[in-house]
Amino acid sequence: MSRPNALGEYLRARRELTDPTDAGLPVVGVRRTPGLRREEVATLAGISADYYLRLEQGRDRNPSPQVLESLARVFRLDAIATEHLLSLSTARPASRRRTPREVVPPGILQLLDAINLPAFVESRMFDVLAANRLAGAVSPNLRPGVNRLRTIFLDPAEQALYPDWEKTAGGLVAGFRASVGGDVDDPRIVQLVGELSLGSDKFRRLWARHDVTALAGGSLALCHPQLGRLELGREKLPIADSGGQILAIYHAEPGSESARALESLRSSAYAATDNSSASGTG
Repeated sequence: MSRPNALGEYLRARRELTDPTDAGLPVVGVRRTPGLRREEVATLAGISADYYLRLEQGRDRNPSPQVLESLARVFRLDAIATEHLLSLSTARPASRRRTPREVVPPGILQLLDAINLPAFVESRMFDVLAANRLAGAVSPNLRPGVNRLRTIFLDPAEQALYPDWEKTAGGLVAGFRASVGGDVDDPRIVQLVGELSLGSDKFRRLWARHDVTALAGGSLALCHPQLGRLELGREKLPIADSGGQILAIYHAEPGSESARALESLRSSAYAATDNSSASGTG
């Protein structure tokens, strides 16, 4: 089985999404081709049209960094997207991979138990590997064994948590692209993308865009079923020597309504756990 044409697919997606006026080209009459034409990309990048065609078709999968950087400038890619483009050019033979078992470092597990904020650990494929009680109180899907892409696209209850679900979904897919990089031939990724493409038209359209976004923190709005709207900060901290694991922490501005709501959530989550423990020790 041949390796998927990740580089060519990315180039085509970016070409079709690039506005000719953004590339400095005059638009006269009706254009039948969305975005830029292949010949226009080649001219702007300083390469031959035949060579660019070979790149899109996957007949040349390892162009020089200089060529890719020229194409990145044509498509007006930012630093993260340019790095992603460069990662796709490394030729690697398709092979069967033995997937190592994901192990969260013991110190991180202790931190999850000690921190008084919703926190969880996710893999580079956005599988939840570990989570504390507060994370589960924010969303029952923040528990080990659950994939966050599956829940955000296939679980209506999870979708209802996000007042701007469309933006959240787009950011998650773009972050997933950045996380997996050029490993699109990994059987686990192929299976997950295939499942989501069949189950969600929205995912299929977003995946076809090839957007890439840095895995970074930011703000997050949630509509909690008991506490109402929560305005939270979200930190994403890479875990060293873990194969791409990320520690995610939610927090609120001190003294805010959301901070008081988190405190209420914390009290109820711990009370429920203590009651459960007490009832089982009779």
